[in-house]
Amino acid sequence: MGTDDKISNKAEELGGKLKEGAGRATGDERLEAEGRTDQSESHLKQAGEKLKDGAEKVKDAFKS
Repeated sequence: MGTDDKISNKAEELGGKLKEGAGRATGDERLEAEGRTDQSESHLKQAGEKLKDGAEKVKDAFKS
């Protein structure tokens, strides 16, 4: 996983946590749900990047 991707995904996850917390604190259910959605999207992106990394390692193992 590229460093830029890691930072971007983590920033999206943290932003989602902030939105969720702000929504919970203010009673804004829509903002809270949006925060949870942002976090879920970030987790999916991170999982995809891990799969790419794993595939790259397998590919490299066959080159040796």
